[in-house]
Amino acid sequence: QLQLVESGGGLVQPGGSLRLSCAGSGFTLSYYDIGWFRQAPGKEREGVSCINNSGSSTNYADSMKGRFSISRDRAKNTVYLQINSLKPEDTAVYYCAARAVGCSSLSRDYGYWGQGTQVTVSS
Repeated sequence: QLQLVESGGGLVQPGGSLRLSCAGSGFTLSYYDIGWFRQAPGKEREGVSCINNSGSSTNYADSMKGRFSISRDRAKNTVYLQINSLKPEDTAVYYCAARAVGCSSLSRDYGYWGQGTQVTVSS
């Protein structure tokens, strides 16, 4: 089966950091462009970041620049999202998604999705 599995979320205090992971199962994740999205209750799903299949190009939403960093480890078949200086407004379910023809900031352009990992930022 083709499957994406997110992990690494949890409850953290404002100013803390998390590293989220997106692991591929049933396919070689490094063949795909991987995007990270997040969705807070009652809000639209928004694009966070994307890394292309080779890892040579990364993209970030303007509001995410400076605190978010995306990377990939082909040996582990995993893509990471490092989040620093977490704020309460970062609280959301974070999803990774895969597509084969280039990065996109639009969720509808991705055909494969994980189930998400919850990030809660609270004191």
